[in-house]
Amino acid sequence: MIKVAIFGFGTVGSGVAEVLDVNHDEILKRTGIDIEVKYILDLRDFPGHKFESKVVHDIDMIINDPEVLICCETMGGKRVAYDYSRRALEAGKSVCTSNKELVEAFGPELIEIAKEHNCSYLFEASVGGGIPIIRNIMNCITADKIESITGILNGTTNYMLTKMDREGADYAEVLKEAQDMGYAERNPEADVEGHDAGRKIAILSSLMCGKNVAYENLYVEGITSITSVDFMYARKLGMSIKLLGQSQMVGDKVAAMVSPCLVKKRHPLYMVNDVFNGILVHGNMLGDAMFYGAGAGKLPTASAVCADVVAVAQSMGKHLSCNWSAEPAKQMSVDDMTKQFLVRVKADSAAEVNALFGDVTYIDLESQPQERAFMTDVMSEKEFADCYAKLTGAISRIRIA
Repeated sequence: MIKVAIFGFGTVGSGVAEVLDVNHDEILKRTGIDIEVKYILDLRDFPGHKFESKVVHDIDMIINDPEVLICCETMGGKRVAYDYSRRALEAGKSVCTSNKELVEAFGPELIEIAKEHNCSYLFEASVGGGIPIIRNIMNCITADKIESITGILNGTTNYMLTKMDREGADYAEVLKEAQDMGYAERNPEADVEGHDAGRKIAILSSLMCGKNVAYENLYVEGITSITSVDFMYARKLGMSIKLLGQSQMVGDKVAAMVSPCLVKKRHPLYMVNDVFNGILVHGNMLGDAMFYGAGAGKLPTASAVCADVVAVAQSMGKHLSCNWSAEPAKQMSVDDMTKQFLVRVKADSAAEVNALFGDVTYIDLESQPQERAFMTDVMSEKEFADCYAKLTGAISRIRIA
């Protein structure tokens, strides 16, 4: 029997306990491995709860128990989660986590510690919730050179943008609804400013190139400036607006960023709506492969953690390797990346637009006679930024995927 400990009994941690309990017989039937939760580490007690007797408050009970071979870190945050994960790995216990913040910041270090102690550090649930994306990148697409990864990586913002698209609602209105429904936190900054998606694309980019892509070096832009009028233009163009994490190899450099983008109907991510996530991986031999599913939520995320638990249990005594070293990746400056833009300007800005961007074709909305929009050619971010800064009639701009 494989004994498991869970660090943190919040939403995901309680989900892990539930999945391993409810699906115990199914896991045993499929794998022949009997997996049982022995400890649940939390500051709180849970009187009357089914797992009340498993709750402990001292990490040393888990670290010093030779029966515990796998720990599930579902605490969130970095400082304590890092300390507990490191101690577990140094004791030869594999760690499976859903903590994207910890993985992005300390992934290479914890992977190396796991290797040194012949155990594993797995983090499937840190990106895409229940979507099996990391295992597929590490194990199923290893014969390919991955050239790009593009994803809708945050369910909260995708839900909000879908509502704005379908109902013509404004940002403030859909944010309040998302908070009321529990999709968005009272402080939604990590989601709506793009930080959550940024950490996830940093992790995926690191796995793509095998080196460390630092989140703090990424250009990250959220959805707070998107309006219902932007969606009017999008509909007229047969497009929608999605918050995309984008990463591609350009020579030996990684070009990665997060921003809202206009997405054409033929794009595979166009139909990814509501709280779902979609991740498009392009390999030099495979071509495009699309991964779609629930990007968050208690049980989908817990299911991904438990999939890692099963993978470790099936390879007990062996380190599961991961192509992610601590060596810093060469990251392309956002200034050097190229994009096409949709620019909204005041209706009387034609002369200024022509002087800066050349002859353009305008898109007009009957309901917005005071303004119009145009699409630029593909140009570098710096070239566009320089021209846009001189455009006194500018209202807003959005990239085109």
